[in-house]
Amino acid sequence: MHQPQVSGVGVSPGRASGPVVRVTESIEEPASTPAPDDPHAEAARIAPAAQAVAARLESMAAAASGDAATILTTTAAMAADPALVSQAEQLVTAQRIPAARAVYEAANNFAQALSSAGGYMAERVRDIQDVRDRIIAELLGIEPPGVPNLERPSVLIARDLAPADTAALDPARVLALVTEEGGPTSHTAILARSLRIPAVVAVKGALSFEAEAVSVDGDTGVVTAVAKDAPVVTATEAAGAEWNGVGATSDGRRVKVLANVGAPADARAAAETGAEGVGLFRTEFCYLDVDSEPTVDEQRAAYAAVLEPFAGKPVIVRTLDAGADKPLVFLSQEAEPNPALGVRGIRVSIERTGVLDRQLEAIAGAVAQTQADVSVMAPMIATAEEAAWFAERVRAAGLSRVGVMIEVPSAALTAREVLDAVDFVSLGTNDLAQYTFAADRQLGAVAALNDPWQPALLRLIAMVGEAAKEKGKPAGVCGEAAADPLLARVLVGLGSSSLSMNAGSVRAVGASIASVTFDDCERAARAALAAPTSVAARVAAKEA
Repeated sequence: MHQPQVSGVGVSPGRASGPVVRVTESIEEPASTPAPDDPHAEAARIAPAAQAVAARLESMAAAASGDAATILTTTAAMAADPALVSQAEQLVTAQRIPAARAVYEAANNFAQALSSAGGYMAERVRDIQDVRDRIIAELLGIEPPGVPNLERPSVLIARDLAPADTAALDPARVLALVTEEGGPTSHTAILARSLRIPAVVAVKGALSFEAEAVSVDGDTGVVTAVAKDAPVVTATEAAGAEWNGVGATSDGRRVKVLANVGAPADARAAAETGAEGVGLFRTEFCYLDVDSEPTVDEQRAAYAAVLEPFAGKPVIVRTLDAGADKPLVFLSQEAEPNPALGVRGIRVSIERTGVLDRQLEAIAGAVAQTQADVSVMAPMIATAEEAAWFAERVRAAGLSRVGVMIEVPSAALTAREVLDAVDFVSLGTNDLAQYTFAADRQLGAVAALNDPWQPALLRLIAMVGEAAKEKGKPAGVCGEAAADPLLARVLVGLGSSSLSMNAGSVRAVGASIASVTFDDCERAARAALAAPTSVAARVAAKEA
């Protein structure tokens, strides 16, 4: 008798069912032989192949928007990376191996280096593997692995989906996603929510699940076999179109519905979707792929491009969140045995005060240029002392409203003291979960621990909410937890005064909050807090 169902972590809400299509995992490992007759001519084939792949990805990015456009642009840049091409060319000429094999080995070297770095850099390994397979397919004249052309609406099952594949999905053809790997903050999860496709990740044995058709519940994380001739069921669309654009419960409790952005394209997409402002502006895009620190003027122009779509509206700018897990060449940091616990975020700013001061000068200049209502916050705060140091620095730069991120458990436990030093706090639930459960947020094997419905995480959020209420200061949420329409209600009940998420989730979350009273939110929050498990918390909140 076949297994009737499997389960994983629900990361994008909704239910759908239909026929299964399994996605090709990766390209077959290219052979090391035969040796090329002319190694230099063979090596010369690599750059044009890489450029062809990059051009296709750039074309896909131009047709996309928001998170999808950002991810496709980043993947295109990886395909065109001269370091990858150069290393592959050298392998061809030095070892006399075919171009496809050289690309395979060079890309794997890069992937291994990123994996060893951990954290943010390890998240890019899947991107490198995707680029590797696309360039090899171009060299061999074959179709790259990935999502096939779907002849009918289907449920996709894969080990993991490459970011570029996920970004290019057609929601009209893809009923739901099921993957063996990934976690709540993986690209698959973020893009599925953005596209409103139900998704379940970290499903052990998903590819060997013998079912021709399945039902997928993105809320509970359960995948159930159904009869192959059962009617296709599409996901019920969230009532986002009915949201009036004002973040508030049905009885008038104000809750700002904001967007997370990381580049000008993100900001434009967020403004178009009706976000009331920006709850998290990640400034790292300014510093990536540069050998030296951008000048104040370069930074000011880049920040202004993001702020312009939100003139007169609130924007919270996060200062540079860099460190050993997001290595930047100009910082010249030493290698660390455990980068996630090393010198990152505010710790870099304390070590390199000049870098922070120049960034604050550029932010102040961008504010003057765009007239956006800007606040500034620091990442990775662990103590009230760090919060006070940062606040003093920001105010000295002429920026009046300052806050910090709560993504380290110690900051949540001392939230009252932290709030004494700043004007607001914002909960980064992705890292807060990772550090609370000692579970890498990108590792599928521990994805269940990073489920934002985990009661321990909810109780930490409740502590911060209580501290904020006592101090009369705002506490928002800017992690991916805010993108779940049901969990958003719980977060409001726990004391969150604003919610910030990917642009694609804004309307659904706004509509979800508008459909309930604040008492409903508090009742759902109490039910979730009292639950013993993440699954029970989700069920209890829904019933409440």
